[in-house]
Amino acid sequence: MARRRIAEQPVSRLAIWARRFALFSLAATFIAVIVVRSGALDIVPALSTLAGALTLAVVAMLLACAAGIVIWTEGVGGIRESLTALLIGFALIAYPLYLGLKAYQLPAIYDVTTDPIDPPRFEAIARLRPRDANPVTYAGLHVAELQHRAYADIEPDNTTASPQEAYDAAIKVITKRRWHIVDARPPSVGARDGLIEAIARTPVLSFRDDVVVRVRPTPDGARIDVRSASRYGRHDLGVNAARVRALISDVDDVLSTPAPEKRLPLPRPAQAAGKGASVKR
Repeated sequence: MARRRIAEQPVSRLAIWARRFALFSLAATFIAVIVVRSGALDIVPALSTLAGALTLAVVAMLLACAAGIVIWTEGVGGIRESLTALLIGFALIAYPLYLGLKAYQLPAIYDVTTDPIDPPRFEAIARLRPRDANPVTYAGLHVAELQHRAYADIEPDNTTASPQEAYDAAIKVITKRRWHIVDARPPSVGARDGLIEAIARTPVLSFRDDVVVRVRPTPDGARIDVRSASRYGRHDLGVNAARVRALISDVDDVLSTPAPEKRLPLPRPAQAAGKGASVKR
């Protein structure tokens, strides 16, 4: 008895191409992130590569939606391929969409400081910044007003600790965060402020942001001012404000933690006279 061959259901070509675009965009995004983090290319072409990869993810999602319409109307296969393309595309663009929402809600600034009137200055870092980076000079009162509206809690940290204690606490926190310290000048009595310049990196794409901490003596102790600025882009998505806030909080925690008490060495017991020792009469 001859067997009947069951004809396979045709698969939508749109669904197949949607999955291909999605897989290619996944690989391209992975490579682009590595390129951006490594600094192998200049920041502009590196970000362009990443943007192109994410654009492919959007194209894959559009093709998957079109394939879904074809599958529904013509009764062909390809639902698995379409869902795969949709899931990969959404996973790739979910974080950029989240950042876009934050950009819409937050002011377009890239430089945040606790002292807009007399902001701490970048000196050693200014000589290291590329020419196409953002200017190191603070933008002025307009940016200060935008910062105050969005981040009213960003203020100087006035502490009763001595300037040297505040400086040491800031060094400890920055070292713990593994920021690259470019220059560090401790405060000196009646002569100069303490200054720490360091380079921090963002968690995902490892962008370089510049941070400067100034420790200035006051009649009651010390005042700590912090400034954090992005090298590229006109919008920091709230990263610099969060960094300043976290740094001040960690420094306060270090200053409020009591130093461990130094234990004095116990006196050694007197050696007893050995057995059978001779006694003078």
